[in-house]
Amino acid sequence: MTRFRLAEAPIEIAALRAELACEQAGAYASFEGWVRDHNAGRAVRGLHYEAYAALARSEGERVLDEAMAKFAIAEARCVHRIGELAIGELAVWVGVSAAHRDAAFAACRFVIDEVKARVPIWKHERYVDGDADWLHPPPAT
Repeated sequence: MTRFRLAEAPIEIAALRAELACEQAGAYASFEGWVRDHNAGRAVRGLHYEAYAALARSEGERVLDEAMAKFAIAEARCVHRIGELAIGELAVWVGVSAAHRDAAFAACRFVIDEVKARVPIWKHERYVDGDADWLHPPPAT
């Protein structure tokens, strides 16, 4: 079963949420990360995400497997966009179902924190002044 995905098209939350539904779940928690119009005091006009796709998928799956083992949860999913994104677009989504809310919230937080720290996805911010900057730069080739 694939729990972590990369997406080039907008993320369809309703379909993902439906994948988490099960009889033992009494709670659902999610996180949505959107493209904002500023960062570090600079006006942002958009961004581009790149990923080392094969490694991103395998490391993302590893993060979700760890969440399943560490927390009392029924199921978890994460989808991260790649490509061009505009201000306000959904860049990353995490969803978790569990019998109880504490586990759902904790696992959701764990997943987004670990994905941001470990999964090879890089953000290229484009600023209103015409400048651009890599925020999680890809390794030098």
